[in-house]
Amino acid sequence: MVTKVIGAVNSALSKDDLGKLLLRLSVGGLMLFHGLHKLFDGVDGIAGMLAAHGIPGFVAYGVLLGEVVAPVLIILGVLTRLSALGLAFTMVVAWLLVGLNNTFMLDKVGAWAIESLVYFFVAALAIAFLGAGRYALGGKWR
Repeated sequence: MVTKVIGAVNSALSKDDLGKLLLRLSVGGLMLFHGLHKLFDGVDGIAGMLAAHGIPGFVAYGVLLGEVVAPVLIILGVLTRLSALGLAFTMVVAWLLVGLNNTFMLDKVGAWAIESLVYFFVAALAIAFLGAGRYALGGKWR
């Protein structure tokens, strides 16, 4: 009986392409909020952080590639693997700029201080390894 139930549940949930779509929508959609904030409010804060490290401020506009363009492409399933790698790289840069000192810290509610950076980094790598799946607009450019 238990074996049949487990088999039925496994069969009903064996939808790899739907899982890939949900992963793309959640990761791309949630990151897009971060990017839209920077798109509308500017990247001056990031430019300042970069300048403090001796990096030209105009490099801050690269965040729009990693937090706006890449998430949109991930959501659509276009150049998905490359876009996911771009998002993962963006998270490494964010960690180096704002999270490095918090790597071994907890926030005020007990969560890992760099939890969201790690979530987006690992999820982006998962998308890069899994690809877009069947429910994507990219065709051969998935």
